[in-house]
Amino acid sequence: MRTEAEMTLLRQNRELKKLGIWNWSLPAFAGKLPDGRNYNTCPSAGVCAQACYARNGTYLFPQVKARHQKNLTLVLDDLPGWKSAMLEELSRNKFDDAWVRIHDSGDFFSRSYLTAWLEVMHERPRTRFYAYTKEVAMFRKLVEPSPPRNFWWVYSYGGTQDHSLDPDVDRVADVFADEAAIDEAGWHSQSESDLRAVIGPAPVGIPANNITHFKARQAGRRWSDWQASVDAARAQRRARARDTTSPGTTSTQPR
Repeated sequence: MRTEAEMTLLRQNRELKKLGIWNWSLPAFAGKLPDGRNYNTCPSAGVCAQACYARNGTYLFPQVKARHQKNLTLVLDDLPGWKSAMLEELSRNKFDDAWVRIHDSGDFFSRSYLTAWLEVMHERPRTRFYAYTKEVAMFRKLVEPSPPRNFWWVYSYGGTQDHSLDPDVDRVADVFADEAAIDEAGWHSQSESDLRAVIGPAPVGIPANNITHFKARQAGRRWSDWQASVDAARAQRRARARDTTSPGTTSTQPR
């Protein structure tokens, strides 16, 4: 007999429920589990961590946070058991021809975890899966060479691997200040349906959530531009640090 946790691995949040889409959630970004272990479910997060909708609102409700942490604990402590439970849940008729969004919060935080999901997809070919991800390098190695036929994904800007994305080649999504900014850039909004991010016209624009303090941090920028400015500033700091430590440089310290 399955436990309650195993029976409710897949749920439907308010927005996805309208579209009949199921979702699997982990706690967003970094934190600490009740047993004291630290975690980071979004290891390639960049500026997105400063304006992530999953770090606000209902995602912070104690019962919601506890459920997402319980999901993560199951994955960390018993990945084979999690895979078996997920396969059993997906064997229900209601998941035939259904869509499952992997991670409305969190990301593919390890090779073993991504591999387990790929195995699930192969074993449940009648269910359609999709995801946003910032784990570009991992997908290049593990997914792109031979992706499951029932898996769609989009690389989302705002992460530390943005520099390796090419919107002329990769399917990408960027967060804009609003719909007008998306139109002005000539991108295609996914506001009508989240599925447009993976099966609609590309490249994909996402309007920023109407969360005041997050929009203030974004300051009207696209996440790709915001991340690029952070990367450039970091590169300048590194260059200055190298210059001050290189042999032959003049010391500015008093003698």
